[in-house]
Amino acid sequence: MKSYLMVITAMLIWGSSGVFRRYIPVPSDFLALLRGVLGALFMLGLILYYKKTGMNRIPARTVTMMLLAGAMYGFNWIFFFEAINYTTVPIATLCYYMQPALVILLSPLFLKDKLTKGKIVVLCLTTTGMVLVSGITETDSMGITQLKGVLFGLSASLLYALNAIINKRISQINTYHKTFIQLTGAVITLIPYLFIVDGWRPIPTDGLTILSVLILGIVHTGIAFVLYFASMKTLSAPSVALCGYIDPISALFLSALVLDETLTITGILGAVLIIGTAVISEIKASTAK
Repeated sequence: MKSYLMVITAMLIWGSSGVFRRYIPVPSDFLALLRGVLGALFMLGLILYYKKTGMNRIPARTVTMMLLAGAMYGFNWIFFFEAINYTTVPIATLCYYMQPALVILLSPLFLKDKLTKGKIVVLCLTTTGMVLVSGITETDSMGITQLKGVLFGLSASLLYALNAIINKRISQINTYHKTFIQLTGAVITLIPYLFIVDGWRPIPTDGLTILSVLILGIVHTGIAFVLYFASMKTLSAPSVALCGYIDPISALFLSALVLDETLTITGILGAVLIIGTAVISEIKASTAK
């Protein structure tokens, strides 16, 4: 029960990230950098506090892979935050949760998994759901701005899927070390990108913005990761995966309550297709083992 509470708390925290982004008036790349720096410092503090040794013995090739995965984290955050700038939190979040379908599509290329009939059905259903959520089927509701938001959300989802594939190939590494190295990789990548594209911008000094940045960096990145990884010690992977869908569902409710953003009937049907198909496929995968 304690492990379930930890993973559910982590998912509820992540589900609120889109709401907090709305209260931070800084460019997405700068916000992603702040999140990475605060998260990495928090993880480093945990490593030192719990005396997690052995990071210097990680093979160079593995470190390189984790830094690459971290770079994907950085741009994943940028694209997700940009998606929220151009469309609603529900649509951006559901675009982001196309990740399981993209992993299925990319796994034959990178992990030599077979693309079975069942997986093809999952892809078709989630893609249909994505079309309904995006608003393309409702000609009056799909403007250029919202289309940008959908494309940014799908780009974030693609990077998250590639990150997941890389992490599947990294084993026997302490989760604290893995998270710290990947967050460091995000920071290393985002610093030059930020200076080239936007240049340095001062952080707004109003209390709400500072508080929101600190919460996004420490709570949403550091604490949520710790809760998530701690739960994985006693829960099975399918159980953790199923709990993961609390994230988009909570994001839909929070955006409706706090930001007054809701989906259309068509969008709700698409959300049911995306989340429902993913949950059913996870249950089938767990019972097949």
